[in-house]
Amino acid sequence: MAKILFVLTGADHWTLADGTKHPSGYWAEEVVVPYRAVTGAGHEVVVATPGGVEPTVDRASLSADANGGQQGADEVAAGLAAMDELRSPVDVAAVDLADYAAVFYPGGHGPMEDLAVDADSGRLLGRALASGKPLAVVCHGPAALLAARGEDGTSPFAGYRLTGFTNAEETQAGLADRAKWLLQDRLVDLGADFVEGGPWAPHVVVDRNLVTGQNPASSAQVAAELLRRLG
Repeated sequence: MAKILFVLTGADHWTLADGTKHPSGYWAEEVVVPYRAVTGAGHEVVVATPGGVEPTVDRASLSADANGGQQGADEVAAGLAAMDELRSPVDVAAVDLADYAAVFYPGGHGPMEDLAVDADSGRLLGRALASGKPLAVVCHGPAALLAARGEDGTSPFAGYRLTGFTNAEETQAGLADRAKWLLQDRLVDLGADFVEGGPWAPHVVVDRNLVTGQNPASSAQVAAELLRRLG
C-alpha cells in the first residue's frame, strides 16, 4: 500500500477582474473520483492545503447539472461525506515528499486564487517533478504549477507537454471575460507545451512523470494513469 498526497486549494473564492469574489473552492468530482480509485486499489490518501485549513467545496460542483443528474450529484456528495481526510488536512508547508509515493492536485477555481501563488506548494511541485514520482494534476489544478520556480527563476515545467482547463471551456462556462487571467494563457507563457482537447471531453496528457487532465471529465483517466504508474 502506498501513501498518496492530495493537495487541495484552501480558498473559498476566486477574485475576478472587477474585484468580485466568485464563490469557489475545489471541484467535487475531481476529488471524489480519484479518491475512490486510489483507495479502492488499497492506497492511503493524505490531504494537504495551504495552512492546513479545511478545504471548501465549490457548491456548483455538487449540482445535478454538474454530475449528469441528481443520482450522480448524490453519489459525489456521499463520497465527500465519507472522506474523513478532508476534515483534518496537513499543512502543505510541512509535507515531506519522502513520505509519499505520488502527488495529486485536483482543480476547481480555488487554485487560481491561492495555489497559483503559494511558494510552499510551488517548492513541493518542483521536488515532486524532479523526484520522478507520479505527479498528477487536473483541470484548474495546473494553476499551482505557476508558483514553481527553479533557482534561476524559470519554471521547472517549461518544455513539458501538459493540459488543463482551456480558454474555450472558461469562455463556455461564462467566466473568461471576467477573469484577471486565463489558465491556458499562463501555462503557455511559462513555457509549457499546452495540448488542448475538445471542450468538456476527457483528455489526458502524459510527459515523463507528469500526468495532466483537462477538465472534470478527465479525472477518472488521470487517476487510472496514476495507478498504472504506481504499479
